[in-house]
Amino acid sequence: MNGFDYRGGVLHAENVPLSAIADAVGTPVHVYSAGALRHAATGFKAALGHLPSPRFAFAVKANPNSAVLRLLADAGYGADIVSSGELRRALAAGIAPAGIVFSGVGKTDREIGDALDAGIGQFNLELEEEGRVLASLARDRGIRAPAVLRVNPDIDGGTHAKISTGRRENKFGVAIADAPDMYDRLARLEGMDLRGIALHIGSQLGDLGPLEAAYRRVGALVFELRRRGHGITRVDLGGGLGIPYRSDDAMPSFDEYGAMVTRATDGWNVGLTFEPGRVIAGPAGVLLTRVIWVKPGATYPFVIVDAAMNDLARPALYDAYHRFAAVMPSGETMTANIAGPVCETGDVFGMARTIDRVERGDLAVLETTGAYGAAMASTYNCRPLSPQILVDGDSFTVVGDRIMPAEFAA
Repeated sequence: MNGFDYRGGVLHAENVPLSAIADAVGTPVHVYSAGALRHAATGFKAALGHLPSPRFAFAVKANPNSAVLRLLADAGYGADIVSSGELRRALAAGIAPAGIVFSGVGKTDREIGDALDAGIGQFNLELEEEGRVLASLARDRGIRAPAVLRVNPDIDGGTHAKISTGRRENKFGVAIADAPDMYDRLARLEGMDLRGIALHIGSQLGDLGPLEAAYRRVGALVFELRRRGHGITRVDLGGGLGIPYRSDDAMPSFDEYGAMVTRATDGWNVGLTFEPGRVIAGPAGVLLTRVIWVKPGATYPFVIVDAAMNDLARPALYDAYHRFAAVMPSGETMTANIAGPVCETGDVFGMARTIDRVERGDLAVLETTGAYGAAMASTYNCRPLSPQILVDGDSFTVVGDRIMPAEFAA
């Protein structure tokens, strides 16, 4: 299910015309399709549900909206978190503590303590000293901390350098060659319940080859740890599956991923954990915006819209591509640069793009923004945080208010 399509010449989110949302709440505004979220969540689980004891933890960093998290909790998802703020958001959305995985390379003592007190289901350890701190804090509470050791398999996922996490020069995980001896030491700690291994080699992965290579390296590690006498019951395979931002992007299907995981993990005899984020939420959202000006340029005109890099940071951060489309296209096209009003040259969404012809006052969308859109928003230039809307069938609900700069502390 796409969640967004044209009906009578007007772009709709499910059964709601986007023009009606713009009239009701203004622009810019993030719009999510509940149906698209449910469809992706159930499809991902269906492709992997035949595997032993699968667990699904949505990567909260992709979209921490409380309504989105509640919807995914209802679909049977836990949460992959990287901060106490995400922990509180997940718990408030009704996600069971046992379904929460705490990832991240920089957990503070206070954050670790908060997660222990909440009774979360898994800590992903990023270094040996973190394991010692975790075990000590758990021992002080009279409990054992459930944990796995995150390894860095030194596999290049073939994605953007700023979202690669599985090469040896990246900050994440421990070198896979160091893992067996480190696991021996950590498993002996009082207060530690070490259960297995985790990995995650990057985001927006379009080729299953690097993932399979990483999984096979981890499989060899699992057998080595068992040879040393460890009871390995859980392997966290992370997330990272890519989504098509361009119409010609070829990305693995859920079924193709499921077949690869089945093949690569054959004989492991462990429960598997998955941490999808972008692949669930990305296609389920658009950023709805209005054209302020069409400004003449040296080569192509600039389409200045009221959305900016503070609403959608990915193009400025990664030169990321998001398709720009008119809400009520005329059928004509133009070549233009698309830019926002922030006082930075980098506040652009596309250069020399062939797009629907638009004029001052027209509505348009930046597509595939349900992941890392509102989640990465800021108030740069004292711009407000844009509202968030969840559409479900014939109705829509404001699930995130527009927060004006005056509401922030000085």
